[in-house]
Amino acid sequence: MTATNRKKPSNRDVVIRVATALFLEKGYQITSMDEIVAASKVSKTNIYYHFKSKEELLSAIVEGIVAHYDRLIGETVGQTQLSATERIERFAALLTDNQPDSLGGCPFLTLYVQTSREQEWVREEIGRFFRKQIGAVEHLLREGVSREEFNSRLPVPQTAALIVSAIEGALFLQHTRQDSTLLSDTLHTLANLLK
Repeated sequence: MTATNRKKPSNRDVVIRVATALFLEKGYQITSMDEIVAASKVSKTNIYYHFKSKEELLSAIVEGIVAHYDRLIGETVGQTQLSATERIERFAALLTDNQPDSLGGCPFLTLYVQTSREQEWVREEIGRFFRKQIGAVEHLLREGVSREEFNSRLPVPQTAALIVSAIEGALFLQHTRQDSTLLSDTLHTLANLLK
């Protein structure tokens, strides 16, 4: 497709992209609508046409990020031609490879921490996302146990929670320590524990 054939992104899409970057890099509470106007080059009137408030914009951002990762996780879990171990590795890789630059190393952690108690719906949506994430890992672990890839005595729900916690914690530590090997080291250790 040539540059002249590409559809120009809508003002709504531009605002979501720019606001996402600002919220993740600077923080939701600190970012003003005026900064979003300046960075997006979309008028404030047009932004408020699409989003009645900063909270509504945040809602669209959270929904978009969750939908993006849900799709990627679903695709990974659905690759049944791969072993459960390989899919868990890909699961972790997609979480790290698709990380936008964010204050906490993970967009979900960053947005969760940056929102106040008044935005409880954001926290609930992120909580639902992590429950789905743990459910996907549980599915892969059960499959791995049935294929005899993993120890049959493996406590699946607890191990799934441990894996997701370890990945998210490693993303945070990798970000704070500026150590790009931390997550891969964590994943190798987890893989050894599953056998």
